[in-house]
Amino acid sequence: MGRKMIAALQISLDGFTQGPEGAEGDWVDSWADALALVPDVDAFVQGAGMYPGYGEYWASIDADPRAVGPYMTRAPYDREVAYARLAAKIPHYVVSTTLKSVSWPPKAKIIRDLAEIRTLKEQPGKNIYVVGGARLVASLLNEDLLDELRLIVHPILLGGGKALFAGVNKRRPLHLVQAEPTKSGRVILTYRA
Repeated sequence: MGRKMIAALQISLDGFTQGPEGAEGDWVDSWADALALVPDVDAFVQGAGMYPGYGEYWASIDADPRAVGPYMTRAPYDREVAYARLAAKIPHYVVSTTLKSVSWPPKAKIIRDLAEIRTLKEQPGKNIYVVGGARLVASLLNEDLLDELRLIVHPILLGGGKALFAGVNKRRPLHLVQAEPTKSGRVILTYRA
């Protein structure tokens, strides 16, 4: 059967992964929270649109866990430091037709098309964590490559921005596996594709 490909993302109640100007940091407590939803991971996959900021953000935490890094207004939480250290060791596959290189983590590499993702998924191994972004998640759904979708739904309406499912090109039933409310008012939803 192959490995499970699981996307874990943070979204607003109205379905956006980013606000109207791409601002997102003010409504998400920690970007590391999504990784906790995906057990037994040995590969990360992400799209080119989110890679440069992702690499810069997590590389800065990995390099100096006490410093306030790019896109941050505070020192990293312990769970963010743990994420950065884990991510630094795990191979990352960045799906891109335009990027020339990726520098962080050291085991990161560019793959040019979704056929390479399909090949990766068929290899033996643990779960594959789809970090994002929205365009990649839609493409993986369109190609029947995504097995599960885990969403941290925040109790906020952004009123516009980057919609998570804007690029999905066909009707797709999803099966609710779990709905878990949190003390903060967020709801964690798990769907099987």
